[in-house]
Amino acid sequence: MIRLISCLALVVVISAVSCYRERVSEREPIHINPSMDSQPKNKPQSSSAFFADGAAMRRPVEGAVAKGDLREDEIYYTGKDPSGIFVAPSPLPMTRELMRRGRERFNIYCAPCHSRVGDGRGIMIEYKYVPPPTFHQERILQMPDGQIFDVITNGVRNMPSYRHQIPAPDRWAIISYLRALQRSQNATAGDVPPGILDSIR
Repeated sequence: MIRLISCLALVVVISAVSCYRERVSEREPIHINPSMDSQPKNKPQSSSAFFADGAAMRRPVEGAVAKGDLREDEIYYTGKDPSGIFVAPSPLPMTRELMRRGRERFNIYCAPCHSRVGDGRGIMIEYKYVPPPTFHQERILQMPDGQIFDVITNGVRNMPSYRHQIPAPDRWAIISYLRALQRSQNATAGDVPPGILDSIR
């Protein structure tokens, strides 16, 4: 009997406390750890009396380089040699994996305008975009790889820059695939190995 009365009393107390929590109170809430509610921090673009210029946001130390962002290889990151001339061949060795990556990135970023065969008749042309040039014209066939890298990086005429969407290694991969695409669209019988040529004649 005593146990039953104790249980009922406990239920009444819990119910009363839970109902009380819904009532409006003029008191400040209890903060067991107040630093979680009021953190000493500076938000972007906020001011700060600590620095002489009054800005909370600070410029990086001059000469500082973010981890993984050191760009010592000028050719790899600009497509130009130290004298500013566009390099003819890509600095990356041609591999199957590079070609596979280049095809994937080309189909994502380039094909909507240039089409998957590079003839400049991508799906965007149906939406009244200015047609880009075909990759199979002589001017682009003779263009150095470094110049194509520069165009992807900085854009040209109606083409915007893709420096933020496509990292440097993917730009070179796209160029490698583009060269294979150009060769496939301008291939001759001399490009086919003799054993294979005999089987397709």
